[in-house]
Amino acid sequence: MKIPRVPIAHLPTRIEYLPRLTDALGGPQLYCKRDDQTGLGFGGNKTRKLEFLLAEARAQNVDTLVSVGAIQSNHCRQVAALSARFGYQCILVLSGDEPALASGNLLLDQLFGAKIVWSTRDNRLQMLEDIVKTAQHEGRRPYKIPYGGSSAVGLMGYVEAMKELELFPEKFDWIVIPSSSGGTQAGMLLGAKGAGFTGKILGICIEGNNRELHSTVASLMREGAELCGLPPVSEDTILVNDHYVGGGYGIMGTPEIEAIKLLALTEGLLLDPVYTGRAAAGLIDLVRKGFFNKTDRVLFWHTGGTPALFAEPYLSLLQH
Repeated sequence: MKIPRVPIAHLPTRIEYLPRLTDALGGPQLYCKRDDQTGLGFGGNKTRKLEFLLAEARAQNVDTLVSVGAIQSNHCRQVAALSARFGYQCILVLSGDEPALASGNLLLDQLFGAKIVWSTRDNRLQMLEDIVKTAQHEGRRPYKIPYGGSSAVGLMGYVEAMKELELFPEKFDWIVIPSSSGGTQAGMLLGAKGAGFTGKILGICIEGNNRELHSTVASLMREGAELCGLPPVSEDTILVNDHYVGGGYGIMGTPEIEAIKLLALTEGLLLDPVYTGRAAAGLIDLVRKGFFNKTDRVLFWHTGGTPALFAEPYLSLLQH
């Protein structure tokens, strides 16, 4: 079944060999898939998901996009950019305390015209539901986009993304990604067979633990397969690693700082403090521990998020 899609992203994104990082770590051949360059409001992986979510929203004739995330949410920033580009009202439920000065993604949310509603992390999903009901009561037609854009519809962005690997002459043994809301990893696993990808996909947990993430990805895979008529994929293919969660979501520690600086110094490649910085820290540690074979080709899938580099407290921490 063909799922409706609105072209937004700059695709296909490039795959780049990382020779200096490969030499610095002395391990397998390392490559990077540049989904930080998808184009919408500084880009990122959520733009691929939003192509499909926007098509569903249009079919429902909505006038307001509502979503949820953390204060420096890359997903919410891309939803806000999408809303500005296509003329929707945008309401974002962000967890945390409103800062005196907006920076990073939050500044961009404001520039894109999003209305920000502040909530606690524990209450944000209920707040999202309440806002949808209030908007409906006021006569608006809201469309609720889930956390991370991760739904059966949204993950289709990464079912399709896997097809871009066929354009690259080299075959990869591993894909390493940051994994949090699960949609990116679920979509990749669903799309792998159709794209001829026979390697393994490893999700580095950004928050939570292996059990929680595995369950989330498995559930999304089942829903996605049912939606588009793909054969079910074994849950045995779901590989996750929670050894690098550190202080928790959004807490940038020494491993993330080292990874951000190493990629910047060796490849001129910028990571973010929350997602790609943590996933790269995991990748670097696994290479150093000999997890991969020297002959492996490992693709680090860059999911974007670099505006958070310019947000407090990350900005201060990276200057020491």
